[in-house]
Amino acid sequence: MPKTSARLLSLLSLLQARRDWPGQLLAERLEVSPRTVRRDVDRLRELGYPIAAIKGPDGGYRLGAGMELPPLLFDDDQAVALAVALQTAAVTGAGIEEAAVRALSTVRQVMPARLRHRVDALQVTAVDGAGTRPHPQAAPGVLLTLSAAVRAREVLRFDYVPVSPPGTAAAAHADPAATAPRRVQPHHLVTRGGRWYLVAWDLDRDDWRTFRVDRITPRTPTGPRFTPRELPGGDVAAFVAGRFQGSDGTGGWPCHGEVILDLPASVVSTYTRDGVVEELGPDRCRLVLGAWSWPGLAASIGRFDADIEVIGPRELRDAFAHLARRYARAAADGPAEPTSPPPGR
Repeated sequence: MPKTSARLLSLLSLLQARRDWPGQLLAERLEVSPRTVRRDVDRLRELGYPIAAIKGPDGGYRLGAGMELPPLLFDDDQAVALAVALQTAAVTGAGIEEAAVRALSTVRQVMPARLRHRVDALQVTAVDGAGTRPHPQAAPGVLLTLSAAVRAREVLRFDYVPVSPPGTAAAAHADPAATAPRRVQPHHLVTRGGRWYLVAWDLDRDDWRTFRVDRITPRTPTGPRFTPRELPGGDVAAFVAGRFQGSDGTGGWPCHGEVILDLPASVVSTYTRDGVVEELGPDRCRLVLGAWSWPGLAASIGRFDADIEVIGPRELRDAFAHLARRYARAAADGPAEPTSPPPGR
């Protein structure tokens, strides 16, 4: 049996992890008798922790909240997890970097010296993915509003700046339907690649939609409560990934094509984030990729230093021809070619 002090810390940690705990389940988790659990609960109450007894066939306990709650206690694993989470908050896209630094400083002050030294020794530098551009930050207040609507299952109204392909922003803003307030049933708040997204059922379009949180301006009040629909596939991670890949045929990139590259699949997959790579041989693979425009898709595929065979569609083949003419003009107007070969990929 653990010593009383260690057992009290474990009991407090369990009480913080969920709202209600049956007494018998607590006894099993702590590997003690229900009578010992009752005595330990009394000890925590003497220390100032508001622990309420729950009536019922088995009885149980609940840790109350309030201004009188003493500083939270952390075991070693929790301290490490908290330090890592707060130090890596800079790449979450939630705009909470300064608040995370202040939170870590506040929590550090109430930690025992032993845990404080461990946290101080854990210095983490969080960086975004290589080659990525800085993403717009989602306001913490907006994240809280959306999260509350998801949890309460209330219809959400908001203004939304749609994501438009390059050169089409003016047309989108000229369309009243594109700028009208949205009415949705919010289902999931997710983060992907440094951006936050709201997955919701669009009531006016009668379909699932994925909205970038940094483009959302919530309206108040929220609407009536709703019964959640079942997300296609049942897995929010797979659903969001499919939207970005355009694999479901209803969302994602407006342009997607298929090519064969004279490169190993392992090489292409390393530099392809949202595409589908299929191995065709030791030095040959099939790539299905999407983009906002056909020239953009052709340029993205052309970055691989390899021969390309276009499978389709015709628009992708025409985009390659368009870029070839543009690159030929650039080469003709540019300086003389170097005598030494260009650096490898």
